[in-house]
Amino acid sequence: MQNLRTLPQIDKILNHKPFKDYNKGILARISRELLNSIRSNLKDEEINEEKIYTQINKNYKAFEKKALKPLINATGIVMHTNLGRSVIDEKSWQRAKQIACSYSNLEYDLESGSRGNRYDYTGYLLSTLFGCEDALVVNNNASAVFLVLNTFGKGGRCVISRGELVEIGGGFRVPEVMKESGAILAEVGTTNKTRLSDYENALDENTKMLVKVHRSNFDIVGFKQDTSLEEIAKLAKERGIISYYDLGGGAASSLACFNSEPVPQKLIKTGVDLLSFSGDKLFGSVQAGIILGKKELIAKLRKNQLLRMLRSDKITLALLASTVLSYLDKDYNSVPTVFLLSRSTSELKSVAKRINNSCKNIASIIDTATFGGGGTLPNVKIKSVALAFKAKKGQKIENLEREFRQKGVIGRIENQCFLLDLRSVLPSDESALITAINSIFGGQDE
Repeated sequence: MQNLRTLPQIDKILNHKPFKDYNKGILARISRELLNSIRSNLKDEEINEEKIYTQINKNYKAFEKKALKPLINATGIVMHTNLGRSVIDEKSWQRAKQIACSYSNLEYDLESGSRGNRYDYTGYLLSTLFGCEDALVVNNNASAVFLVLNTFGKGGRCVISRGELVEIGGGFRVPEVMKESGAILAEVGTTNKTRLSDYENALDENTKMLVKVHRSNFDIVGFKQDTSLEEIAKLAKERGIISYYDLGGGAASSLACFNSEPVPQKLIKTGVDLLSFSGDKLFGSVQAGIILGKKELIAKLRKNQLLRMLRSDKITLALLASTVLSYLDKDYNSVPTVFLLSRSTSELKSVAKRINNSCKNIASIIDTATFGGGGTLPNVKIKSVALAFKAKKGQKIENLEREFRQKGVIGRIENQCFLLDLRSVLPSDESALITAINSIFGGQDE
């Protein structure tokens, strides 16, 4: 009991001077958890109060590391899922900030003074950009897939090629999603070949949809055959059922950096009824699921009770609208994903030289290759330029990677060198990158 009495009280810990800037609620929880652990494992030895404070401080610092914080992406992967995928342009953020920091007409009609619809404005913008009748936004493309299948495929057969029963990151599998939505999966064809006749032969009176899924994160090569979206859309129309294309990551233009990825504007012209894709992949905006299609079908999606659970908030809609406006103005430099993917290697070499000049030419400048990331552009190598660092004397290259990581710079190890791949480095991060390099190796701005 004597030892228990010597444990510091929570109030004393909260008022401990070194902890004065810590969040009191978090500090209290961390302290209670530690004190409870000590009580449970208490032995006869003397309690050291300073060690308790030290451990509390250590636990608090570990908690702080879990908070979202800005990083410098020098992996070369522009749409790095673990690093937050697409980056939002500063101008877009400023527009959205005005909405986030004030009341808005999110669901208020300024003309009539009555309740409005949160989807009307972004729906109009998206339908203008992509040349479709209407559009709807939900919180991500997985939600879009689920909502479409639940609305139009529930209780009926949805025909899909075996070669398109994909799994993406996080264990998101098309067959499981289809099952949970209430749709009945009807597989046709084989892994590598699916003909139009396979779809035709699978149709019966309980078939509600023909579904096509873009293999966003892998590719099938060699002896293969796919049925085009145009053929599927035509067959669906002839049989009076719905055609739907899960595009995964949709590029909003035919820019060279997208390497001939299917573009929604062109896909809409095939006659497909509905298609959906992610807002934060090739489109280069905020996380969202964008659904394009026929007006009467979008109207039915809006009436599904699930939409209440899947809808996007005002900040997402504001950011997405800003990105669409940039595309409509053909201001591609205001879409960081497009800007980064479009940079030439000669431009990246100029960046490398500029950084090296501020770091006393520590690094070698090398040609390299990277990937798009985010489950897009499978097997497409993207030329890039990197700063290559050798390990410090007596250290492993992993130690150097850790040093950079602790300073918020994420690169990659390749051929026993640590690379800072400039394909994914934002111009606004160059100064901070120079500071990080110099603090690790020593230099002009150390």
